[in-house]
Amino acid sequence: MQFQHLILAGGSGTRLWPLSRSGFPKQFLSFGEKESLFQQTVNRLQDLDIQGATQLPAMVIANEEHRFLANEQLREIGQSHVDLLLEPVGRNTAPALTLSALRADPDTVFIVTPADQTISDKKVFRETIQIAINEANKSNAIVVLGIVPESAHTGYGYIESGKSNSGIGEVVSFKEKPDLAVATKYLTKGNYYWNAGIFVVRASVWLAALRQFRNDIYEATYAAASKLKVDGNFHRPDKGLFLDIPAESIDYAVIEKCPGSGTPISMVSLDAGWSDLGAWDSVWENTVKDNSNNVLIGDVLSFDTTNSYVHSLNSLVGVVGLDNIIVIETADAVLVANKSRSQDVKQIVDRLKINKRDESLLHRKVCRPWGWYDSLDEEEKFKVKRILVKPGASLSLQKHHHRAEHWIVVSGVAEVICGDETMMLQENQSTYIPQGQVHRLSNPGSLPLELIEVQSGSYLGEDDIVRLEDSYGRTSGDS
Repeated sequence: MQFQHLILAGGSGTRLWPLSRSGFPKQFLSFGEKESLFQQTVNRLQDLDIQGATQLPAMVIANEEHRFLANEQLREIGQSHVDLLLEPVGRNTAPALTLSALRADPDTVFIVTPADQTISDKKVFRETIQIAINEANKSNAIVVLGIVPESAHTGYGYIESGKSNSGIGEVVSFKEKPDLAVATKYLTKGNYYWNAGIFVVRASVWLAALRQFRNDIYEATYAAASKLKVDGNFHRPDKGLFLDIPAESIDYAVIEKCPGSGTPISMVSLDAGWSDLGAWDSVWENTVKDNSNNVLIGDVLSFDTTNSYVHSLNSLVGVVGLDNIIVIETADAVLVANKSRSQDVKQIVDRLKINKRDESLLHRKVCRPWGWYDSLDEEEKFKVKRILVKPGASLSLQKHHHRAEHWIVVSGVAEVICGDETMMLQENQSTYIPQGQVHRLSNPGSLPLELIEVQSGSYLGEDDIVRLEDSYGRTSGDS
């Protein structure tokens, strides 16, 4: 037997705005831990010891937009060998799992886990996963993990489990998110579990079930996978064909249709301190609190405040006389919400999208494969950025139709191509890039390069970049 950990890292986490944004979603954030949720997920199932079985390297399924972010976080934890299967657009989780199953040996057992969850008891989690792997391999069933409920939670779907055999029960039904009265009834009955979205299934079993229930998804995904291209550790299906795939979740496409259908589906219960950190109230619940039942992160001063979550990234935040309140401060946005209304933060994000505001997309500080930039100030005809270029990294050879740029080196050494001239700039030296001039910025040194960029012109949007050469396979207008 061989098995592989598939990590679903394509979510957006809109309910955790303004920390989580579409360009930097919650799975790549850290909430009081050294590692991000994504990094924790990758490390959680490393080196499982199952007798007679071979563990394949993990596979990450992510959005094309997040490829460099995911790659950098993999590098930070020493997992640069992990491959990324890149979706050109979001099509939910069923096509993502299908892409993986189509490229795998049919007998491979997949452990499918979202990248944005927390598990406090890693030992129990690993033991439970091993039980699920052995069951999926032995019985050819789809095995789901059911979380032992701690409360009558209305934000999760539920799994109704039948009689168990050595901790493995047949799934009777799946239930949508209930109201409080129904959730309380489930909790009292004792055979209902939270649906964590964690599945263990053989590749061939998944494909057979998908063809049974949603052959349209199977056929469309097969077409896109047949033209998959590999570039280093990036695996890309055909973009045009991928757009034709119906968007659907693993649950709706297959899992919830299995009970009573003849396709065997079982459940293994998990009691390991699980949380999906779906909204700010959940983050508060799963973080260590002070004597006033508060979580205070960053430069925060609190007086007469209880049961609240206050997170500051940049500024001093003072809170007085609050109870049950969420306060999140970032460089360009502040959220203040009643903790009981955390799910409604999505409404703010929806309005930002309708109004086409960038605050739903990116932070002021934007990560790039070569480093990052931070937009410090901007008016109609100028923009000021702080830029960091990693040692040995280089921006694309490019030009701009509508703006000129001034670069001032703050620290490190810059190699600058401007037209036919190549120059080296040291600390406190500067140069000017005329509008329309072909140019490139590189860091040839062993230390980070920091500089200030002042843009001036009639249009200062990030899409005014014409890339002529790029070390990262990007095209004009690409991130």
